[in-house]
Amino acid sequence: MSYEIRRATPEDFPAALHPIFHYFGRPPDADWVERVASLLPLERIHAVFDNGSIVGSASVFPFEIGIPGGFARAAGVTMVGVLPTHRRRGIFNDVMRAQLEDIHEQGEPIAYLWASDDALYGRFGYGIASLSGNIEIARDRAAFHGAFEPRGEIRLVEVDEAVAPFSEIQRRAAAQHPGMFVRTEEWWRNRRLTDADWSRNGGGEMVRALLELDGCPAAYALYRLHFSADRGVPRGFTSVIEAIGDSAEATREIWRYLLDIDWMERVRAGLLPLDHELFLLLREPRRLSFNLRDGLWVRLVDVEAALAARSYKRGEAVVLQLADELCPWNEGAWEVGPDGVSRTTRPAEIRVDASALGSAYLGGFGFGELARAGRVEQLVDGALERADALFRADRYPWCPEIF
Repeated sequence: MSYEIRRATPEDFPAALHPIFHYFGRPPDADWVERVASLLPLERIHAVFDNGSIVGSASVFPFEIGIPGGFARAAGVTMVGVLPTHRRRGIFNDVMRAQLEDIHEQGEPIAYLWASDDALYGRFGYGIASLSGNIEIARDRAAFHGAFEPRGEIRLVEVDEAVAPFSEIQRRAAAQHPGMFVRTEEWWRNRRLTDADWSRNGGGEMVRALLELDGCPAAYALYRLHFSADRGVPRGFTSVIEAIGDSAEATREIWRYLLDIDWMERVRAGLLPLDHELFLLLREPRRLSFNLRDGLWVRLVDVEAALAARSYKRGEAVVLQLADELCPWNEGAWEVGPDGVSRTTRPAEIRVDASALGSAYLGGFGFGELARAGRVEQLVDGALERADALFRADRYPWCPEIF
């Protein structure tokens, strides 16, 4: 049986989103459809047709993301699904391959995603690139390790006042955190700052807090209050949707504010990176009850462009022998060093596939770790240590939003 895979047209939208929303148990509401249409170019939706009906699809948000040493274009892979009536027919494989070819044609050297099923995407060269976690902490156990003199001014702002300063802060943060995509004004207004009833999970309205240090925007927080009480004793919690600072001081101040909100018993937050400042700010970091999960999955679609875009630490160059069946233009020997990347005829020192290189690219996992797991092979003694020294990043990869 044959299927047609092609880019969506205006007539196909929003039906092209149906395969993934089938699994959510409800169709997208009209407001959501209108908002996502402003962010998702139709030509970046690949739809699979069976006798004129859409039975599968895969989409891409065009992003600019932080990488070690700068920014790069990236494809944010999203809303990939096949109806259960058409499982086990190779449709998922075909649409993912079509999407990879399109990403290459679009000139986006990196693809990345949040995996709904972590067994699926390694087959297409995506490698787990970060871990993240959720926290829940009682306010009476949330003291910092030392006394800090509070600084700055925090005020609550409406959406129109939030967009510009939040954008400035978040872009500066993305320059420090590999994997964080830069939000456009449209993304802020139509995605991150939206406050639909279904997203509240029993909590109150979204609150937007802006921290200014010396009169300049320095941090922000998005949160909800879930109020409850038992015989007058607070039992509710503050749900932190996102808290971002552009410096260690700003991050400390915005979190001190969140941990001190009255009438709440606990504070919850999700999608935090492994090097979040709270681990060392708190007197009792164990009280965070950090709950680990996988984070970003990364795939280098154009290895030369992706490796050339990021910076490297000082050290001796290393030669990677790359295998990449789905993107054969990437295959071969690549010399990577502090001065950049190039194809080479030098003997290979590490054998690696696309998935493992995706794991190492943002600095979340080292080549030594990958070798211990049998995902890369060292061909020359000392090559793993040299590669780890080169690819080391100053901060752990972090994306605070599932897209």
